Amino acid sequence: MSLKLGVIGTGAIGQDHIRRCSQTLLNSQVVAVTDINLQQAAKVVADLKLTAEVYPDGHALIKAPDVEAILVTSWGPSHEEFVLAAIAAGKPVFCEKPLAVTAEGCRKIVEAEVAHGKRLVQVGFMRPYDEGYRALKAVIDSGQIGEPLMLHCAHRNPSVGENYKTDMAITDTLIHELDVLRWLLADDYVSVQVVFPRKTSKAHAHLKDPQIVLLETARGTRIDVEVFVNCQYGYDIQCEVVGETGIAKLPEPSQVQLRSGAKLSNAILMDWKDRFIAAYDVELQAFIDGVRAGQVGGPSAWDGFAAAVAADACVQAQQSGQIVRVELPERPRFYG
Repeated sequence: MSLKLGVIGTGAIGQDHIRRCSQTLLNSQVVAVTDINLQQAAKVVADLKLTAEVYPDGHALIKAPDVEAILVTSWGPSHEEFVLAAIAAGKPVFCEKPLAVTAEGCRKIVEAEVAHGKRLVQVGFMRPYDEGYRALKAVIDSGQIGEPLMLHCAHRNPSVGENYKTDMAITDTLIHELDVLRWLLADDYVSVQVVFPRKTSKAHAHLKDPQIVLLETARGTRIDVEVFVNCQYGYDIQCEVVGETGIAKLPEPSQVQLRSGAKLSNAILMDWKDRFIAAYDVELQAFIDGVRAGQVGGPSAWDGFAAAVAADACVQAQQSGQIVRVELPERPRFYG
């Protein structure tokens, strides 16, 4: 039997997930949708030729008897409300990042889930489902390069819009590294610092770009992440792990190597959706399979909370120029 899904939010990512669950993935059926713009929600249902009801709001959708699991893809500040409502209804919920817009909001979700007594929440961090990151983690976990000593990382975008602010380099961009690097190392952050190199002339006047974020983990691994969101040349994600006996590097996306015009070249992707599209498929299929098996897995509400705590410290470090401690409480046994 297909898992009957309700989707809250029919913007770009919501539409993509609805299409994915309806046309690409196995054992899922979108039976309910809603959006703050109900006309748009109805249009998505019509365009994709779905047999799905359009509900007046997220709470009505969550309460619908035929909805077995929820996808929250709405405006970020609404996530906390709908995830808490799904937990209260006892229904599994996949929530796109952010889990909540504040660490305190994430903490409330963690407490609600622990009180419920069973994992219901999977957070939409897709990088742990990327084939390249999984291969990199397999090398680290095998011990082939010894203990990780340093990580050199980069998150580069061709350009960003005028509404992109300096703190969004943390909350919208670095947030993915904050999650995936914890997962790679199985280690938590204890301190952060942000430094600003010479500013690119390609950035808007109000935006400090690029930035370098320096992180330290509980085991003493040092991490530097370059965040450069107006690099112009492409969408480029890099991660190099320096171990005691060797170095492991995130593989480049597979591209055709071209010999032409007296040049040997490889194309560079320009869009994050192209870079991680397969990972989106894998993560949502994992959610569907987990719910059907009675056990939600993947990035947890605790992972969402940990990323939010680290992000808050990074924003504080941006503003102060100081090294800032990351104060993460002890992880509940509930999350293993």
